[in-house]
Amino acid sequence: MTAQPSPRGERRPELDALRALVVVGLVFFHSSLVFEPGGDFYVTNAETTELTTIFAALCVVWAMPLLFLVSGLGAWHSLRRRGAGGFAVERLRRLGVPLVFATLVLLPFPQWLRLRADPAYHDSYLRFWPHFFEVRLEPSEFPFIVQGTFYETGHLWFVVLLLVYSLLLAALARRVPPDLGRRIRDGVVSATRRRGSVLLLPAAPLALVSALLGVEEDYGGWSRWAYLLFFLFGFALAADPRLRAAMRRDAVVAAVLGVALVGAGTPLFLIAAETPGADPFMDLSALAIIARTLYGAAGWCWLVAILGLLDRRRPPPTAEQATEEAAAEATERIAAEAPAEEAGTGSGEQDKRPRRMYGYLAAAVLPVYILHQPIVVGVAYLVVGWSAPVAVKFALIVAASLALTFAAYDVLVRRTRVTRFLFGMR
Repeated sequence: MTAQPSPRGERRPELDALRALVVVGLVFFHSSLVFEPGGDFYVTNAETTELTTIFAALCVVWAMPLLFLVSGLGAWHSLRRRGAGGFAVERLRRLGVPLVFATLVLLPFPQWLRLRADPAYHDSYLRFWPHFFEVRLEPSEFPFIVQGTFYETGHLWFVVLLLVYSLLLAALARRVPPDLGRRIRDGVVSATRRRGSVLLLPAAPLALVSALLGVEEDYGGWSRWAYLLFFLFGFALAADPRLRAAMRRDAVVAAVLGVALVGAGTPLFLIAAETPGADPFMDLSALAIIARTLYGAAGWCWLVAILGLLDRRRPPPTAEQATEEAAAEATERIAAEAPAEEAGTGSGEQDKRPRRMYGYLAAAVLPVYILHQPIVVGVAYLVVGWSAPVAVKFALIVAASLALTFAAYDVLVRRTRVTRFLFGMR
């Protein structure tokens, strides 16, 4: 089969919407961990509920994998546009800078509040701060080689992995001849021509990695190497529109199979966990391996279902439509990046508002991700001591955290060039 080039610059608004949905959903997810039975979150409520476990299980199977897959899609377009060297520099600026900044400024705060939950601990934040950076190197934990008693990457493990994957991809792109890359792409596309193949072929390595390497609770309920596969699958998906068509074709089957796999695997996890001292997420017992195999396959099925069902065939745009879309996207970028006081008030203002809101949210994804967890932990630290039902506390934590996170983004991050740079914004 001859290669068909991917449509250059085609906008897929459903991907931006899903990315924003996942990041906002993390506020709900991390707020729920405050009430998880036997949980190890930074702040925990005295009264817990099993509903949080069910909610978490429904989220982890697809949410973070989706972020990595969409990131892989974006990496293909960025690499094609900038080349390997430019892509690496751009990733270091967009991911490396906020990673260093947030590690210094934001990450110590949740750990300090964890210690403050102990009435016997009285150190101030400034006194605790240098202890957070008492670290050692553990190469066996790559890419999380920096470890410490208090030090952690926290919720920024996603940024660490994404940066490492991107740099590895850039290094690989410099060494793979273009002809070889095209042959690999054509081989992948050829293998997915039959119905169901776009499910089976990627699901098999994910199931294998999950079964043998386990799933890591500290990193969103997946192995760090499973995330690499999701990232690479997204990169491959962007390279050829025939793979996208295959996902649309198999989306319904994927949805049915994904629900069935989760339904079959969840009881196995629960049964495996009943053995004293057992860890079904990492043990190599037969039952745990089967459960993780089903889980790994289910994750890919859910992504195919979500992306395939939301994707809609679009006729090729005319030259006039292409010009209008380019102008609209430029407007979105300007609206997202300009301070609020620079917004105009012309006669077409009402029509531009939805596009401006869309651009605002698209630009906010990474800063909101970076900001949200310290804010959730800080709010929860204040709320758990109140006398109120779990549902009321959860609603308060979510509402206050969302309001404070977006207020911090809007007021403290997006309005100056320095803070935009520190949070990886253009």
